[in-house]
Amino acid sequence: MEWTALLRLPTTILLILAAIALIFTLVQLVALRERLHGGQPVAVAARAVLVLVAFALTLMFAGMGVALRGYRLWSEESPVVDIDARILSPQRWALTLHWPDGATREVQVAGDAWRLEAVVLKWKSGALLAGLPPLYRLDRLSGRYDDAAQETQAPRTVVDFKEAGDFDLLDLHKQYPAWVPAVDALFGSGVYLPLVDQGHYSVSLMRTGALVARPDDATQQRIAQPF
Repeated sequence: MEWTALLRLPTTILLILAAIALIFTLVQLVALRERLHGGQPVAVAARAVLVLVAFALTLMFAGMGVALRGYRLWSEESPVVDIDARILSPQRWALTLHWPDGATREVQVAGDAWRLEAVVLKWKSGALLAGLPPLYRLDRLSGRYDDAAQETQAPRTVVDFKEAGDFDLLDLHKQYPAWVPAVDALFGSGVYLPLVDQGHYSVSLMRTGALVARPDDATQQRIAQPF
């Protein structure tokens, strides 16, 4: 079995196995106590070995379950937005944003690549392992030029995702950090990829709070061979 397939096994199965092993351990402890009172040294030794093996299995299954659960939480990704690109003119692009809830938005950017930035609130390890996911707010989408010199002179395009007046938990943490004590860090995360005509890109958020952007296979081929 591949490690990737092993990591997809439900943590619940391992924890159930740990519970079964623990029950078996307790049963063997009761039996060991009876053998001790009965004065049966051979039976006592056999039961003691069973107790040790069962307890070792309990620790192993429980440890694997907790370790696997933590790993999946930190590596799991949540979809943020899909982006479809269409060229309008050299270094001018129309982008269609597709949100996980089905909403869409049309925007235009200038440059050779798109860049997406978000503000991320990451919880402390205890809250994260308990299943509390990081919070994020998309901040802006902008065009990016490959040539740094052109970046200083060419038209800049920025799409602001934050609506004025919205109540924002992230802003609340900045002003009153004691009100949200489980916060580990508040930081910015950004990704960018080259733009190609008919390109399709997917952006997701990892449990670490980092944005990840990937082109589909056809888009990756266009990026690798732009001409």
